[in-house]
Amino acid sequence: MIRQEEVIRIGHFAKPHGIKGEITLVVDRDVFEEEDEACYIVCDMEGILVPFFVEDFRYKTDTTMLLKLEGVDSEAAAREFSNRVVYYPLAKLDEEALREDMSWEGLIGFRVVDKIAGELGEITDVDDSTENVLLQIDHAGRELLIPAVEAFIEDIDAVRKELKMSLPEGLLDL
Repeated sequence: MIRQEEVIRIGHFAKPHGIKGEITLVVDRDVFEEEDEACYIVCDMEGILVPFFVEDFRYKTDTTMLLKLEGVDSEAAAREFSNRVVYYPLAKLDEEALREDMSWEGLIGFRVVDKIAGELGEITDVDDSTENVLLQIDHAGRELLIPAVEAFIEDIDAVRKELKMSLPEGLLDL
């Protein structure tokens, strides 16, 4: 059985593409390699993380690709994946590559730990509607908005899904 801590979010499925079962994947990070013959993704199917082997893939743009999953051979079958979050097994990634390809959206689900304040909570969303990107954090039922600034980040532990930060004094009091 695949556990949540064994995978990392890489994007989400949009809509089917064509009638042969291809699905548009909006990617937060690039993890696919041409030579990987045993490539698979993971989707939450009614509360259970289920692996699906990738039969073929090709990029449309820098942030979208078309995926063909084994056993998904029609538009109707592909539609079942629409709007589902897509995960990738952490065991298949090396730490350096993971950091290079990470986007702010890729941090959703990570726990935020401040150097002084300690654990702040989990990143639930990323607000990029303004010039200043904000990480939305669930802090004991209250929403915290923390600026997504690289200078505040001390470490990203993708395996433990933890973002260690050193926030300026007074920021959490706002």
